[in-house]
Order: sequence, then C-alpha cells, then structure tokens
Amino acid sequence: MSLWIGERPSNRSSYETAAAILQAIIIAFFISTFLFQPFRIPSGSMEPTLLVGDYLFASKFSYGYSRYSFPFSPPLFSGRIPAFEPKRGDVVIFRHGSDDFIKRLIGLPGDRIQLIRSTIFINGTPVERQRVADFIGRSPCGPTSPDSPPVRVPRWRETLPNGTSYETLQCSPAGAFPNDTGIYVVPPDHFFMMGDNRDNSEDSRFPDVGYVPSENLIARAQMIFFSIADGKSAWEIWSWPWSARWSRLFKLVR
Repeated sequence: MSLWIGERPSNRSSYETAAAILQAIIIAFFISTFLFQPFRIPSGSMEPTLLVGDYLFASKFSYGYSRYSFPFSPPLFSGRIPAFEPKRGDVVIFRHGSDDFIKRLIGLPGDRIQLIRSTIFINGTPVERQRVADFIGRSPCGPTSPDSPPVRVPRWRETLPNGTSYETLQCSPAGAFPNDTGIYVVPPDHFFMMGDNRDNSEDSRFPDVGYVPSENLIARAQMIFFSIADGKSAWEIWSWPWSARWSRLFKLVR
C-alpha cells in the first residue's frame, strides 16, 4: 500500500530548486554588477537632495565601466569604457581612495569654476541662484544627535546653464571659504564635483578630493527606493512605522 498520491518525489525536484536559486543569484549578481547597484547615504553632504538613511539605485551603465564598476575593483583595464558622457548636474557616485563618494557634477573638462560669495561662476558666468524657504530640521551643518533641537538653515535653488535645477544649503556666511574661492581649471578627462550641502561636504574644492578622474566614475544616482530616519537600519523592520520616510520612496534623484 502506497502512502503517495500522484508521482513519488525524486531528486530531480531538489536539483531544480537548487538550479532556480543559483539562477536567481547569477541574475542578481549580473544586475548589481552591470546595471543597477543599491547604495546607502551615510552622511549629509548632499542634503537636502539626499538625506542620511536614503537607499537608492544607481545606474552603472550610464557612464560605461571602469575597474571601480566591478566588485573588489579588479585591475581588468585602465581608464573607462565610455557609454554616455556625464552631464552637468548629474548626481554621481565615484571612487575616492577606498571609499565611494556621491556628489553633484558641476564642472566639465576645460571649465573654469569659481565661487564668489557663495555663487558659482562657470567660465565667468554666474549660476542662477534663487533664495527659497529655509530648511528646518536637524542641523545639516555638522554632527548631531537624535535629540538635537531643529534649526533653520538658508536654502537656495540653483539652475545650471543646461537647465538642471536643485536645492542647496548654506550654513556659513557668504564670503567664507569654501564659499569664496580661487579659480579651478578642470583638467582634460576630469570633473569638478560639489555637495549640495555646501558647508558640510568634502568635494573638489578641497585638495584632498580635487578633480575626479573619469576612470573613477562608478554610477549615476537614479531613484530612492527606501529611506529611514533616526539612525535606524533598513533591516530594523519593527521601526518602520515611525522611522521610515514613506514620502521619499521611489523618488527620482534630480
């Protein structure tokens, strides 16, 4: 007397399950390596565009591929295999030392960049800059704690020559470095990057970062797929009801 109804189980079903799992892993690895990679924002250098605790997808195919586009940065080749050229105003992820930085592309090769009383000049022409409502919230100007009181910080809307528009924050007064600088001349095959949080960003204005080589580009930020506040991790599902920023989900990065 048989205890089975229908076909008796065989090792074939186990092989098929293992094969399906392996295929899923390979597909996920392919997507993460060549198409889209998730990144988490750990600092406030791009506020108010990107907040600490934002999780975003970045397109790795936007600028082509370099050694830094792949896991563990294997020395497969030097330079960058180009696809589309970066555009002024793109929010770019690039390699700096052993870390991945995310900043906004302000200067293209050959550009002359200067800040005069917090206004960016590109090749001698000032970038359009308009005052908007102040930023109100946890201080974007330096280290804070969860119980820090809210502050008010001046916020501006900049519009680059190609029409790209975004908001910036200004913690220190106009005329203070790095809001008043000399002229930066962007070398060939390099880019000038700046954070939207102008007084709390380590970027191309400082020698430690400087001009970013084309071969160091990794991806272009595209969309926020999750965001969580109060220093929580996305894995702390029990904190989502009060810590997740639901209004930021699936927000495009501009």
